Amino acid sequence: MNGQINGHAILENVRRYRGIASLYRQTAAFRPGQSWSLLEQAQDWEARALSELESYFAARMDYAAPRAA
Repeated sequence: MNGQINGHAILENVRRYRGIASLYRQTAAFRPGQSWSLLEQAQDWEARALSELESYFAARMDYAAPRAA
C-alpha cells in the first residue's frame, strides 16, 4: 500500500513538473527577449520529470523483483 501511495505522489510530481515546463515554453513564445532563458528553465523542469519517472520505475522494478523470484 505504501508503495502505491508513493507511486501516486511521484506521478503527481511528474504531472506538475511537466505543467510548469509547459508554462515556461508558452511564456517563451510571448517573450522573445527571454526565450532562451525560459526554454532552458523548461528543459530543467522536464529533466526533473524524467528523473521522477526513472525513480518511479526503478522502485517498481525493485518491488517486483523479489516477487518474481
